[in-house]
Amino acid sequence: MRTHTPLEAPPETPGTPPQTLPARAPVTVGRSRPVLDVVVPVYNEEADLERCVRRLHDHLTRTFPYPFRITIADNASTDRTPEISARLDDGIDEVTAVRLEQKGRGRALRTVWSMSGAPVLAYMDVDLSTDLNALLPLVAPLISGHSDLAIGSRLARSSRVVRGPKREFISRAYNLILRGSLAARFSDAQCGFKAIRKDVAERLLPLVEDTGWFFDTEMLVLAERAGLRIHEVPVDWVDDPDSTVHILRTATEDLKGVWRVGRALATGALPLDRLRRPFGDDPRDRGLSGVPGGLARQLVGFCVVGALSTLVYLLLYSLFRLGTGPQVANALALLLSALGNTAANRRLTFGVRGRDRAVRHQAQGLVVFAIGLALTSGSLAALDAASGTRAHSTELAVLIAANLAATVLRFLLFRAWVFPADSADSAGGAGSADSADIGAPTVPDLTDDNPRTTR
Repeated sequence: MRTHTPLEAPPETPGTPPQTLPARAPVTVGRSRPVLDVVVPVYNEEADLERCVRRLHDHLTRTFPYPFRITIADNASTDRTPEISARLDDGIDEVTAVRLEQKGRGRALRTVWSMSGAPVLAYMDVDLSTDLNALLPLVAPLISGHSDLAIGSRLARSSRVVRGPKREFISRAYNLILRGSLAARFSDAQCGFKAIRKDVAERLLPLVEDTGWFFDTEMLVLAERAGLRIHEVPVDWVDDPDSTVHILRTATEDLKGVWRVGRALATGALPLDRLRRPFGDDPRDRGLSGVPGGLARQLVGFCVVGALSTLVYLLLYSLFRLGTGPQVANALALLLSALGNTAANRRLTFGVRGRDRAVRHQAQGLVVFAIGLALTSGSLAALDAASGTRAHSTELAVLIAANLAATVLRFLLFRAWVFPADSADSAGGAGSADSADIGAPTVPDLTDDNPRTTR
């Protein structure tokens, strides 16, 4: 039997990361090195561990066409889990057991994934609630080089799921929260069935702070914001009625994580720029003849922000008009909507992150606001001169026409003066590609002959 030396989690401190991700390419398949490392995080799972690991091993042996490894990541278990893990490690060549002296699923995944030499990394819950037939479709896009991460989804239309109403409600509510607060587009953050390419993990994991259940949600949100490709696989899933997950505590920690990540994204505190456009020949970088770089995307973003700003402006104008005259109501509504418009265009349309030059951009935005105010106020003055009395709907129609003209001028000024082409590249702060980044820990490969275990 093997005795296992306690394994510390890799340090989570700032350092110097690799600069960019390599170009997407198919995984190089060798005869000796595992292509896939499936991590099974466990805590006090003496009843189910051996049965589940042997079932997983049998499935991979029969269906997976490449070398593989199964790594049992023991999160400081206090029952017979370490003994059973060691026995499986000794008895099955493709199984390796790792012991951590601290709890936390995220900590276990970070540790084992950082140590693994396999080019594709995955994990699944020990209860194997997810049908194993989805494992090969999960990792195939990563092996081929098509995608960067892959997740199993219980909420896809073709998924077949058996679980109680309580868990169904909590899962759907949580994913709605992610969509509403963090603008997440992936469908299922909590399914314990995910995979990532090793080269992507080396750059992405140092940015993930959580060490518990929120770990993989945070990883997915950051990956999506960085423009990485996430592949989703519909799964068949049967709830484990004996699950030891504490739902209320886990939900509370997840909500804290949502708040932390949302705040970091809003303030530009996460250095995601180094993961954007990381693959060299990105189709979005190919120019169109006669179209300035980035113009099409900026026009779409500007129109969306402008439409929302116009709605806000009209609402504010109607509210202020109840207590003031048209000129005052127009000035107040335009001022407030202009501040929001400048901030939204700065971040969403022109991609400027961080706080550097934010005050200057708002000041320049106010100059643009003054021009818009002159156009709209002049339109109201002209309407007043032409007709002493007019309907409220006529005022709104004139203001809409004036705002359309002001919008065209605003975009040109924003693009050429407020946010020129080098603004996003030279903006300082944590969002800059030149800012201090968090580095990946240097750790040894986790090979079949584990240097941390002895006979």
